[in-house]
Amino acid sequence: MVETTQQRVEQRQPEPLGDWRRYFSFCVDHKVIGIQYLVTTFFFYLLGGALAMVIRAELMTPGAELDRSLYNGVFTIHATIMIFLWIIPTLAGFGNFLVPLMIGARDMAFPRLNALSFWMIPPGGLLLLSSFFVQSGAAGAGWTSYPPLSTQQVQVGDLLVTNFGQVIWIASVVFLGTSSILAALNFIVTIVAMRTEGMELFRMPLFCWATLTASCITLLGTPVLAGAVILLAFDLLLGTVFFNPTGGGDPVVYQHMFWFYSHPAVYIMVLPAMGIISEVLPVFSRKPIFGYKAIAISSMGIAVLGFLVWAHHMFTSGTPDWLRMFFMVTSFLIAVPTGIKVFSWLGTIWGGKLELSSAMLFAMGFVSMFVVGGLSGIMLASVPVDIHVHDTYFVVAHLHYVLFGGSVFAIYAGLYYWFPKMTGRLLNETWGKIHFALTFIGFNLCFLPMHQLGLQGMPRRVAEYAEQFQSLNVLVSIGGFLLGISTLPFLFNAIYSWLWGPKAPANPWRALTLEWTTASPPPVENFEYLPVVTAGPYEYGTVGSSPEGNTPTAISQPKS
Repeated sequence: MVETTQQRVEQRQPEPLGDWRRYFSFCVDHKVIGIQYLVTTFFFYLLGGALAMVIRAELMTPGAELDRSLYNGVFTIHATIMIFLWIIPTLAGFGNFLVPLMIGARDMAFPRLNALSFWMIPPGGLLLLSSFFVQSGAAGAGWTSYPPLSTQQVQVGDLLVTNFGQVIWIASVVFLGTSSILAALNFIVTIVAMRTEGMELFRMPLFCWATLTASCITLLGTPVLAGAVILLAFDLLLGTVFFNPTGGGDPVVYQHMFWFYSHPAVYIMVLPAMGIISEVLPVFSRKPIFGYKAIAISSMGIAVLGFLVWAHHMFTSGTPDWLRMFFMVTSFLIAVPTGIKVFSWLGTIWGGKLELSSAMLFAMGFVSMFVVGGLSGIMLASVPVDIHVHDTYFVVAHLHYVLFGGSVFAIYAGLYYWFPKMTGRLLNETWGKIHFALTFIGFNLCFLPMHQLGLQGMPRRVAEYAEQFQSLNVLVSIGGFLLGISTLPFLFNAIYSWLWGPKAPANPWRALTLEWTTASPPPVENFEYLPVVTAGPYEYGTVGSSPEGNTPTAISQPKS
């Protein structure tokens, strides 16, 4: 087996790592694919953010400035981009770049399938954006697309026509969901079957545990979403009545199918983000991760419980009282494994030699913002509270504290942390801290007042509202604009540093996981020889004799 691997390395023609054309081709190198994911999805993030600015500009005043159908399309496409074209595929990009390096593998298990899963994203995204240009307009039923609203015909001139914007939305979601399924299958096989010698399950970096768990959720849940939206397309195009009560269908069935995927989908987004945090905090605290096994096992606990809470989104949909109680209890229970992670992170920071780098600031910001989102989530899990604030801005605030605070802060932490490994260049820390300050202030200024708006009764997804809500909406919009502006320092920093930044050493952070034992950026085959793991990935202060750092967790040597 060793000879076969070495022969394959010798026979494969090395590709020039600096050749920019690789990033625009069907390249099967997992590192190139990871960067393709990250750059492409950041482009869609900018588009989704621009749509958010349009929404906040509209909501500066109580009256409607935009055409109502256009406004509905803007917020529907904004939400769809942020979930399906930004957070989920961005975290898959981190997984593509890092997982093989972290487990000591040459590449992903299925390199061509890996490339295919990426190349489904650009056409899926462009297809979604094209819905603005069809005669019927973009999909306007929200990212949930509940029937009967999503199956209604739309007025075009004097005619009622099929909502082809909604059909395009469905096609895009199926396309992007297929990409997620292919990527998840690849991650599972790679992590289970391709770990290097000595890389036991409980020696894996926690990011790999998080990616494995999120991939299992994706593989189980995404086909259910695909089934739901395909049946929705049949109702739209073929006249079937799966969700039409006048023909014997039931629109609530769609809600069950949608949320059976979409609540676990929160953990598809949050679990890899939590994995990033578990990598960053011990490095910049110079301490072993507190409760490694508890964090790893709690990820699996979240995955299991995540499939038992979906109907808490449906407390106002005619759900029987006994079923409400069941889903209320399971929704409370899922806070337990999440709390285990939070206390473990706090235990890691406590008493550490903290280095407040940009990555560390965003990681600590993640913990604080996710706790706020988790607390409001516990409130929404309570049936009386949920009924009171359902479909108000309180839910919008909760959603963004969990998904932006609980994913985007982690994505930025990961970008600052692994940028030297990906590009061979160091980001500017001053610009990074300016970026963090603007993001943290803008985020809280935008979404914290939404809790009060929701408690006062302002409904979500509306362009017109009562004048009593205007002052808070102006504050929210100012925060939203500041949040949008906060992206500019990062863009400048990333582009300038990638081209002209100081060169990075192989291990600038003195970290212990395997990806830092290679050059920056890594060579095509990752390792000259497959490494042999001899210790855990977070043994700061317990391995090696150097007071400044530690010896690596692996010895790069041929397998015997």
